[in-house]
Amino acid sequence: MDCLAPTITVSFGDPAPPGRMAPSHVLVPLDGSPLASEALAHALDTFDCRITVLNVVTPVDAAMSEGGVLGAGDERLAAARERAARLTESVRDQEAARDRPIETAVETGDPAETILDYVEAHDVDHVVMGGHGGDGGEFTRRLLGTVATVVVAEAPVTVTVVR
Repeated sequence: MDCLAPTITVSFGDPAPPGRMAPSHVLVPLDGSPLASEALAHALDTFDCRITVLNVVTPVDAAMSEGGVLGAGDERLAAARERAARLTESVRDQEAARDRPIETAVETGDPAETILDYVEAHDVDHVVMGGHGGDGGEFTRRLLGTVATVVVAEAPVTVTVVR
């Protein structure tokens, strides 16, 4: 028997009426972590609609790198894009195995901001994402992870976090 990953579903606003329509476009941010992969599996098992997998490439600048010792460079960005391509290919493998189309997108920027911008720009009405523990002092950040915490707090749509 397969064990299902625990999920936390968060929605804001008025409670949905019992006859609420299922989402028409689900976004799954994919970062290569096991929980992100579980989030994709959960979305595929749960929703029969358009699913887009988003990989966010975060540019590293001198301010973010070990005191500026490692400067920004095309080599790092190229490596990040290559990783995104590998993640996209793994999604295509899942797509073929499940015989379901999955759209893929690769964007560059801050992960939480990019996810929120994508939701707004592409008529996404539900986000399913992996959460992970962090070293932050707040209970919510430890429970969900920093990116998931921001997305849950700021997304104008329902967010399901797979833990």
